[in-house]
Amino acid sequence: MKKRSMTQIASTLMVCAALLVSACSGHTGNPSPEKTTPEQSASAERVLTDAMGNKVTLPAHPQKVIATYLEDHLIALGVKPVAQWSVGEGSVQGYLQKELAGIPAIPYDLPPEVVMSYSPDLILLESADLAVGEKYNQYAKIAPTYTIGVEKNTDWRKELLTVGEVLNKTDEAKAVLAAYEKKAQEAKEKLQQTVGPKTATALWVLPKSVFVVKENLSSGDVLYKDLGFTVPKIVHEVTKASEANWSKISLEKLATLDTDYLFIVNSKEVPMKDLVSDPVYANIPAVKNGHVYEFPKESSWLYSGTIANGQIIDDVLKSVLQ
Repeated sequence: MKKRSMTQIASTLMVCAALLVSACSGHTGNPSPEKTTPEQSASAERVLTDAMGNKVTLPAHPQKVIATYLEDHLIALGVKPVAQWSVGEGSVQGYLQKELAGIPAIPYDLPPEVVMSYSPDLILLESADLAVGEKYNQYAKIAPTYTIGVEKNTDWRKELLTVGEVLNKTDEAKAVLAAYEKKAQEAKEKLQQTVGPKTATALWVLPKSVFVVKENLSSGDVLYKDLGFTVPKIVHEVTKASEANWSKISLEKLATLDTDYLFIVNSKEVPMKDLVSDPVYANIPAVKNGHVYEFPKESSWLYSGTIANGQIIDDVLKSVLQ
């Protein structure tokens, strides 16, 4: 989801052992690896300029990474962080927990003293908002600190490639992205051949509010750009002025939603049959035709990245083509 979503989820819900990458020395028959000289180590470092204009000297192969809300990219590139992003009372990205099993949670606002306790050799910040005031300098004293910034974190593809560059895994990032694009294209063709042009909407239902996904962010980007569904007029109207991944939709507008397929992230935790039996849903074509599909709040529908989006594609195909 991108990506005012970290802040949005943090406020709404308040409610990825590091990958060991050996610096291969290329020895042939010696009983032990050749030692790297200080000169060789220095030359292996790279200097990149981040979104805040900081020139950051990066380790050749970072091994103890903290990358808040960027774990999807890390895991896709074969890197496990030393701590994972969380909101509120330990609420983590549920869809990544198989890959992040055993990785402790760190608060979403990254308190410097907590960051220091993990002795990272690289800190990746998803947003400059995390580095306001003196926080960037505090982080930079702990480890090289690189900020992605809004221009790239509103486009998960650019963000993935940037994370790959920072981790010295540019080729891997390009390969991961190419594999995703192939999967998305194949799924789009299958949907077009099977159901043809249809509208679709993703809703996030909470106890007291309903949110609709923006057409070019989070799961909206997958539905409309990658899979070729048409954006309903109401979705466009409600989200066009917002920079957030998810925008609150009034019950009055929800009642006029004209969509063929409805994908609901159910954080209200009531049975779906009870949810859609509410009169506000009665005239929605997807409800009338039984094309409503439920996903738990732990699913990937609130997030973005090759892993999250790949799971969304799987969910859509399983739902629509069953």
